[in-house]
Amino acid sequence: MLLYLLLAALFIVFLLEMRRSLRRSNAAFLLVEKYEHDLGNPALVDAIVAFIEKDWKLRRVMRREQGTREDIRLLIKHLMLWGNVRKGRRFVPITSFFYVCSLSYLLQHKDEEPKRLAMKMMNYLHI
Repeated sequence: MLLYLLLAALFIVFLLEMRRSLRRSNAAFLLVEKYEHDLGNPALVDAIVAFIEKDWKLRRVMRREQGTREDIRLLIKHLMLWGNVRKGRRFVPITSFFYVCSLSYLLQHKDEEPKRLAMKMMNYLHI
């Protein structure tokens, strides 16, 4: 009986994580489609920050690293310099903010040179 409860709990956790993953992927792709050629638009920063605030994992990273809206704007600008690359549904200056590991890295290393940040994000996103 305990085994069945454990399997049911694991299945529910799996479904919830898949739902979160699909939402994240869809939100990132919609922003890529909308702002790929308009990265200087302040609405992009607002949309990214709004998604981060809705996602409990990303929100925790933002609070832990004390990230701000200004940090996101500056990081987008840095990533545009060397990482203005799109592959499929991924676009480095936007998609990098939608994963826990990449967002954490960006906020921890926001003062690094733009080329290093962009190369790290391209490796992370397999571009």
